[in-house]
Amino acid sequence: MADQTPMTETAKPASRALLPFLGVTCAVGVSTMYYNQPLLEEIGRTYHADAGHTGFVAVATQVGYAVGLLCFVPLGDLLERRALMMRMYAAVAVGLLLVSFAPTLGWMLAGSVVIGALASVTHVALPIAPDLVEHEKRGAAIGTVMTGLLLGILLARTFAGWVSNLSGWKSVFVVAAIMNAVFVPLLWRMMPKLPPKQKLSYGEAMRSLWTLYRTHPLLRESSQIGALVFASFSCFWTTLAFLLESHYHLGAGVAGMFGLVGAAGAMVAPLSGRLADRHGSRWVISMGMLLLAVSYIWLWAQERLTISTTWHMIALAVGVVVLDVGAQMCQVANQTRIFGLDPSARSRLNTVYMTVYFTGAAIGSALSTIAWTRWRWNGVCGFAVGLIVLAALRHAFGVRGVGNPYPAMPEDELMEA
Repeated sequence: MADQTPMTETAKPASRALLPFLGVTCAVGVSTMYYNQPLLEEIGRTYHADAGHTGFVAVATQVGYAVGLLCFVPLGDLLERRALMMRMYAAVAVGLLLVSFAPTLGWMLAGSVVIGALASVTHVALPIAPDLVEHEKRGAAIGTVMTGLLLGILLARTFAGWVSNLSGWKSVFVVAAIMNAVFVPLLWRMMPKLPPKQKLSYGEAMRSLWTLYRTHPLLRESSQIGALVFASFSCFWTTLAFLLESHYHLGAGVAGMFGLVGAAGAMVAPLSGRLADRHGSRWVISMGMLLLAVSYIWLWAQERLTISTTWHMIALAVGVVVLDVGAQMCQVANQTRIFGLDPSARSRLNTVYMTVYFTGAAIGSALSTIAWTRWRWNGVCGFAVGLIVLAALRHAFGVRGVGNPYPAMPEDELMEA
């Protein structure tokens, strides 16, 4: 395996200053996917569609994101990454403007797929993080950048709820387009040139994705666990707007506020990275899945209590924090260990992982929408817990002895079935 030291030791301290900027970059990029979730009720009213149809706007964005991860992110190993990121931020800004003027729900769905595909720029940026620090600190670096990414996921809902309350849901996408466009000159100013690590054609890079998946059991395990965990996580956020509207007659602004509550959980990401460096990724994933299961049991149980709406909102907020902490622990630990497998192929490793990951999210969103229409909150929580149980079983029978990939290992140990 070719390994390339990305920075000299003298350059690394200065490079660490880029980590917070990378975090903000990821936040702006990934938030594009989540603006629609607290707006689903309003979008449905605009296009005269019910929840069963409107819920697929969120699914369409996630499907597009999976396509973008598969088709665009491998370019991070082949092209100069600063220029690639600038082009993708410019393109997603145009896509957001087009969605804001969508005349029908069909056009909204198509535009959501395009936006999701271009928002995959986030995962061109994320693999840069471990290149900026010493070998043994990659978990902490990934955790720092993941804090930004996770805050983007959560605060996007808050932002969308507030802007929608002020001037309607379409204005959310106009403001988001301006934000993404601003990052084009910012990237030019803040980021150094980031040349490719290998000389490969696009076809060779795409063919190598299957080779990476086939030859690294740890990548397969991490991808499958990640997909199940994120599918479970998406169940809550896809159906939250429906729960608040039908049970409490609360709108997009309140749904968005829960993103702000969940942002408190995002602050665990740097800690998760340090714990992965110290105790190994398997331990962090185990703790994360336990918290996820506890959160859904709590979210289900609080709906059955006879208490005031205020106390229900407080109970939901507690569940959201625990849910987000658990999901983020699993995500940071998974990415910490896959980035240790082959430093010359980090973008492609991330492509494989995130494509499977967001395919899981799309399936989770679609099936949770169906669960809501048939069985309401009981169905959503039961389905989500079932996904966590499957993830726990995959984790229990996974690859042993490679929880922390940082120490040097023989290739045959990593490829052990």
